[in-house]
Amino acid sequence: MRASEQDGTYPRPILRRERWHSLDGVWDFAYDDEGAGEREAWFAEGAADAFDRRITVPFPPEAPASGIGETDPHRVVWYRRGIPHTLLAAGDGDRALVHFGAVDHRAKVWLDGRLVAEHTGGHSPFTADVTDALRPGADEHVLVVRAEDDPADLAQPRGKQDWQDRPHAVWYDRTTGIWQTVWTETVTAQHITDLAWLPDPARGVLAEITLAETPGAPLAVDIVLSHDGEVLAESTTTVRTPRSRVDLVVPALRNGIDREDLLWSPERPTLLDARVTVRDAATSTVLDTVDSYVGVRETGVGQGAFLLNDRPYYVRSVLNQGYRTDTHLANAGTDELRREVELIKAMGFNAVRIHQKAEDPRFLYWADRLGLLVWGEAPAAYEFGPYAVELFTREWLELVRRDRSHPSIVTWVPVNESWGASEIPHDAAQCHYSLALASLTRALDPTRPVLSNEGWEHTDSDILGVHDYSSDPDELTHRYGDAAAFDAVLAGPGPQGRTLAVTRRQTERYAAGDAPLMITEFGGLSLRADADDFSYTRTSSDTQYAALLGDLFAALRSSSVVAGFCYTQFMDTAQETNGLLFPDGSPKLPLETIRRIVTGEKEAAATPAD
Repeated sequence: MRASEQDGTYPRPILRRERWHSLDGVWDFAYDDEGAGEREAWFAEGAADAFDRRITVPFPPEAPASGIGETDPHRVVWYRRGIPHTLLAAGDGDRALVHFGAVDHRAKVWLDGRLVAEHTGGHSPFTADVTDALRPGADEHVLVVRAEDDPADLAQPRGKQDWQDRPHAVWYDRTTGIWQTVWTETVTAQHITDLAWLPDPARGVLAEITLAETPGAPLAVDIVLSHDGEVLAESTTTVRTPRSRVDLVVPALRNGIDREDLLWSPERPTLLDARVTVRDAATSTVLDTVDSYVGVRETGVGQGAFLLNDRPYYVRSVLNQGYRTDTHLANAGTDELRREVELIKAMGFNAVRIHQKAEDPRFLYWADRLGLLVWGEAPAAYEFGPYAVELFTREWLELVRRDRSHPSIVTWVPVNESWGASEIPHDAAQCHYSLALASLTRALDPTRPVLSNEGWEHTDSDILGVHDYSSDPDELTHRYGDAAAFDAVLAGPGPQGRTLAVTRRQTERYAAGDAPLMITEFGGLSLRADADDFSYTRTSSDTQYAALLGDLFAALRSSSVVAGFCYTQFMDTAQETNGLLFPDGSPKLPLETIRRIVTGEKEAAATPAD
């Protein structure tokens, strides 16, 4: 199966192999409120009795889908399961790997009683090479995971997970421990550990390849790029270091006629298939083969607009918390993820902002394949200091590295609403932190716009994102109707009472058209909410809801200066009832009505009867 047409079950769609097995399912489980697990060696072979519960992975213990559904805070949890030897077979120099999509927040992993991995970062992936820990002659191996997630540690990146015992305002129940897929993979000793694509619509693709080991002898790396079975480009490169860059020229991209058919966009999400093979250069023995895909497109800003493939592109986005009733931060699988992308597009949006989490890569695959722009964000901490900076920066580096090859990702958002840096205008250290994150992100990925702080208090953002929850359409028109109107807003306190630009550079970039204005959170309307629910504006009937929704969208679309928007939000989430969908995924208005409101399209005229 070509990587561009996979079914979305493989947990790492950009780097796909055939020999893998999911470990999702029922595991043994235990809480460790007394912190006794390591002292009593719960990771040892004879410690099965310490695990007094069963949990369905990858659902967190707080989520009903886990089979536990207990939302009280527990700082430390343990997991245990047996793995048949056939799933970890590593003969003739092969290596047995166990991959973890995400474990919140700090993880230790043992295999057959031996520590094989440690990782910090609740949203970023990690891998344990368990080969040397395999017990010789065993028919089954025992995998044990300890996860620590301190709800009182505000330096820890937590996003929308509540630090209080019970959810309040816009924060939700915690997600502790394993919440993305765990899977095994058998590879050769010399294999590809990371693969990144940097497309250039004018000429081709640059591939960045990372190998597991420094080559002892020259290796050959073969890359074949194709579309619908037709080879577009191929290359063979001799490699002598663990990291290499291969420049792959695609002649068809230099032909102005063919070029448009090969570019990726929401309207035409063209994906090119790629196969990468590593061989011994002397003997041609194949060491590793992976399948991948590339979306050739270019993003940027200029002339007061967001640019896609060097043309102004109006962004119609919706905020998605990625938090689901039954699974919390986890998800029910590829079908649910595909359905979410399809629903977002059916409602007339061409973009989504995943809010305060790094979504499952399989969601990004469906966004790549079906055509949906994605703003990449990360969970924030709630206090500032050296430790918080260290934790977030490390995790952000891992997430940008994980997702940088997805064509759907078009913007990076390391900071939202000054969360974790609440004194940016007044504290030099926090201001430098915002500036540094933006610059660091550009250093890692110079191909996408970056927001130094989403919503307000921008220091050096490529897009001037403004959050405005006014329920008065006339007020939105007064603020954003034209450039003169917004200049007055930019000069004074913003709509939430916060300064929008805290550096002269930011103000100058907006004035020059190099940082277009987008209203990146607005709306937040609730339909028939209960008294304890959270929303920005309540409506009492379908008619009132539809009318106000339409007027708010129309006010922003009519602006001559707004380059795009993001509506809050996709679906009712926990006590936040400001979604366009109810918690069960049913729309509050007919999808056709929502689409017309979002896009401004007129209702199709009735066809005269014959």
